[in-house]
Amino acid sequence: MTLVLSLIIGLLFAAATYCLLRRNLMRVLLGILLLGHAVNLLLLSASDPLSRLPSILGKDGTPEFPETADPLPQALVLTAIVIGFGLSVFTLVLARSCFQQSPIDDVRDLGKEDRS
Repeated sequence: MTLVLSLIIGLLFAAATYCLLRRNLMRVLLGILLLGHAVNLLLLSASDPLSRLPSILGKDGTPEFPETADPLPQALVLTAIVIGFGLSVFTLVLARSCFQQSPIDDVRDLGKEDRS
C-alpha cells in the first residue's frame, strides 16, 4: 500500500511539474492545484496512513494503543485543504479576469498588450 501511495504522489508531482512548465494559463493553474494535492498526500503518507486506531491517552498519560495514528499530520492536511481551496478559488477568479481583459492564453504574452 505504501508503494502505491508513493507512486501516486510521484505521478502527481510529475504532472504538476509538467503543467507548471507549459505556456497555457489554465495548465499552470491546474499544475498549482495538482501540486497542492501532491503535498497533501505527502504529508499524510509521513504519518502512518494504515493505522486506524484513535490516539487516546490512558490514565497515566501514555497512549492506550501503541500503534495509533498521529493527529498532527491530519490536522496539517485539513488546514492545507482549506488553504488550497481558497487558493484555487482565487486563481480561478484571477484567470477569469485575465480572460475578460484579453483573450490571450499564453503566459508569456499576458503583459505585452498593455505596453503598446
